[in-house]
Amino acid sequence: MDLGIKGKRALVCAASKGLGFGCAEALAEAGVDLVINARGADALEAAAADLRARFGVQVTAAAADITTDEGRAKVLAAADHPDILVTNAGGPPPGSWQDWEREDFIRALDANMLTPIALMKALLPAMMDRGWGRVVNITSQSVKAPIAVLGLSNSARAGLTGYVAGTSRQVAPHGVVINNMLPGIHATDRASSLDGGVAKAEGITVDAARARREATIPVRRYGTAAEFGATCAFLCSQHAGFIVGQNILLDGGATNATL
Repeated sequence: MDLGIKGKRALVCAASKGLGFGCAEALAEAGVDLVINARGADALEAAAADLRARFGVQVTAAAADITTDEGRAKVLAAADHPDILVTNAGGPPPGSWQDWEREDFIRALDANMLTPIALMKALLPAMMDRGWGRVVNITSQSVKAPIAVLGLSNSARAGLTGYVAGTSRQVAPHGVVINNMLPGIHATDRASSLDGGVAKAEGITVDAARARREATIPVRRYGTAAEFGATCAFLCSQHAGFIVGQNILLDGGATNATL
């Protein structure tokens, strides 16, 4: 399918690996020029070189911490008002409600709620002026079904979801579409970290922890960055103009819900 976005320009955050890279890869395959961001310069430059070589698109690497004011300023200057924005940031660590203090919540909110809001606030006006834009926020399946040990993530991402629910409907008349993607467990460093934590806590191997988690997913496997990226690219396409303010769950059926 021709997504109709060849020649558009996208900013993709946390794109040196994992789900962010999957989104950048799918957009590059569709002919979209990219500005990709991550904190680690070496991994980011390697990802940029890979995408340029395989897809022949322009790729600018902007290494910075997107959760800081200085980092956002650097990345936004490099992006120069793109047509497409994909927000993404690593989730806060797991834990228990007894362990979290105000500072922990502030860090989670900064990374997973206030940063994407700041990026949207900076970039939406130009999209509206042009009469076209796409925003995809990578959140979490915990928005649909909270995960107890991820209370910090549950809180911050739910806040972002509420913000998008209202904002998406305000900008839609101007041709700007905002949606959220809610990943379940995918084969990324984040999944490996969570599996490692379970293995350490229970005295089992990481493979055993992963196998046990896979058994709870109806498709009996973790998702891949490539299939996640393909969905992202569709939501950024010309074909997604009637999908507004939605929360697209990609979890292999793990969330047991009708709606």
